Amino acid sequence: MEKKYLAKIIANDQEGLQMISACSAGAKVKVLDIKYLSSNKVFLLSIERTKVETGQDNKKINSICRFDFVDKVKSKNIDQSNQELVLELIGIDYLKNNTDYEISLIFSNNAHIALTTETIEVRLEDQNEIKD
Repeated sequence: MEKKYLAKIIANDQEGLQMISACSAGAKVKVLDIKYLSSNKVFLLSIERTKVETGQDNKKINSICRFDFVDKVKSKNIDQSNQELVLELIGIDYLKNNTDYEISLIFSNNAHIALTTETIEVRLEDQNEIKD
């Protein structure tokens, strides 16, 4: 078990969020692996991504992208009844509205998820490497 490839990035500002966005661009996400735990205000995304930050473009890993302090979630153009549908994450962006933030997860085919949060608290944590 090689643990050294497994990254953990924690973002609480624009710069950190841009880094997580860059690391997860092109990641594949199944609808089934998108979860919002409203009682804990946690939004989870289980993604399959390429290890871009170490320049190992041939390495694929499973990672969890976790957003904390999420008050509400809105999705657009995502068929939630199709649990096996695979979305491709293009990037993560945010806007500040008065006292809170709206974090946008942008997917291919004009699909997106907007998270309303009181603060930016996002972590990208690698779980395991995908062996071919």
